[in-house]
Amino acid sequence: MTAQGFTVSHAGDARFERGLRAFFEYRDLGIRQATQGRVEAHVIRAAAGQDFSSQPHRHDTEFQLVYVLKGWIEFEYEGQGAVRLEAGSCVYQPPGIRHRELGHSEDVEMLEVVLPAGFTTLEVDAVED
Repeated sequence: MTAQGFTVSHAGDARFERGLRAFFEYRDLGIRQATQGRVEAHVIRAAAGQDFSSQPHRHDTEFQLVYVLKGWIEFEYEGQGAVRLEAGSCVYQPPGIRHRELGHSEDVEMLEVVLPAGFTTLEVDAVED
């Protein structure tokens, strides 16, 4: 029996493209297509030469996990305050939590896994502690 939706993504074949945020580049890992849109997974890295700017926002998700592969990134989360993530750090962002990025290293690289794949992002007024 053949596994449905099987996919493999190799670093040597990787293509990074601009996506949700102009100061990041995204590498699609093929999970969205393999799961018929149930799950999205990508590697995110800082885009060279791009100015950073982040507005408070939230995502309409069922599940969102970020794992830092390299460098560091700092977020402000509703009810949590500032949280700095470094290589090896992992954060689960509950559905709809207000947050914004405060900054990141030039070499930051993260793995993000989100359900569903076609989630929406909404800008909000502020992140409340």
